[in-house]
Amino acid sequence: MSRVCQITGKRARVGNNVSHANNKTKRRFYPNLQKKRFYIPEEDKWITLKVSTSAIRTINKNGISAVLKKAREKGNILV
Repeated sequence: MSRVCQITGKRARVGNNVSHANNKTKRRFYPNLQKKRFYIPEEDKWITLKVSTSAIRTINKNGISAVLKKAREKGNILV
């Protein structure tokens, strides 16, 4: 599976390792993704999502139902 957050759509970015001598080599910055299960009371079921830690904070703040609805409108959600 790709390293993409299913809620926010965050994905790996490209940048440089910069040495003390200012040599630059390509590297990737990966999002902090966690595999997490969420309970949806409206559908009475559990779903497993691969989400970034910032998305987990958003879910804790706004609730899973509201976040899923917004993600479906945006087109990020795969469930």
